[in-house]
Amino acid sequence: MESNSTVKKTILVTGSNGQVANEIKSISKNYAHFNFLFTNRETLSITNEDAINSFFDSHKIDFCINCAAYTGVDKAQEDKEAAILANTKAVGFLAKTCKKNNASFIHISTDYVFDGNGDIPYKTDDKTNPVNFYGITKLEGELEATKENENSIIIRTSWVYSIFGNNFVKTMLRLMNERESIGVVNDQFGSPTYAADLAEAIMKIINYNHWQAGIYHYSNSGHISWYDFAKEIALQTNSKCVVNPIPTSQFPTPAKRPGYSVLNKDKIVSAFGIEIMDWKVSLKCCLRKNMNAG
Repeated sequence: MESNSTVKKTILVTGSNGQVANEIKSISKNYAHFNFLFTNRETLSITNEDAINSFFDSHKIDFCINCAAYTGVDKAQEDKEAAILANTKAVGFLAKTCKKNNASFIHISTDYVFDGNGDIPYKTDDKTNPVNFYGITKLEGELEATKENENSIIIRTSWVYSIFGNNFVKTMLRLMNERESIGVVNDQFGSPTYAADLAEAIMKIINYNHWQAGIYHYSNSGHISWYDFAKEIALQTNSKCVVNPIPTSQFPTPAKRPGYSVLNKDKIVSAFGIEIMDWKVSLKCCLRKNMNAG
């Protein structure tokens, strides 16, 4: 007689208030063979190594997905210590504790580790050279992860949006509702990432029968400017707001942005059989979900 007493494995997801963690929470019911623990800065201070160790002592963690980050790109230029703590030191603490407790570690990083001077999609082993402090702290976080835990999986992503939190899509929807016209930069190029798609990709990696440590890239498919992104949002929502292209020089920000940060996804596709959705299809899905939520 077969036993049904198989112990569920536990997945710790940090940064539970963020976009990716919220999307993992949304689909967690589809993965009933796992226990999920979602933490935020109030329930687990990942910048405190003792707190992390204590948490792991109290819970048997099998996987840790680090979705927590200091994401204020412009604010990071001034608030450097907070950015270093969240994006660099905390990553090292989590990676180290995962190794000590035999837990598999997945860390979310960014396209901003690149300088944007290229013109073909960046591969995972291409030279990194961040142009702002946020990018520097995220790159240092990657280095901490691999130094403390060579079995880490790092997923760089770009232009993340969802129905949760603050992001470009939600900002555009608000501005298009408030104004007759808006200006959006047309000389920064990248690929949007629907956080729901990234969440599914992460769960596919965890469910995959062969753990393959290393750095991977994930975004939706497509090579567009922020202006193209805004135009498509207007088109799909039948907005009457006029979207005008403007150069980056007309929209100065405290932190410089890479001019080109399209990511090559071949490695994650071949390693885990991940399906890469077209950015317009995923945007349509998000906008429909946003309308239903509203």
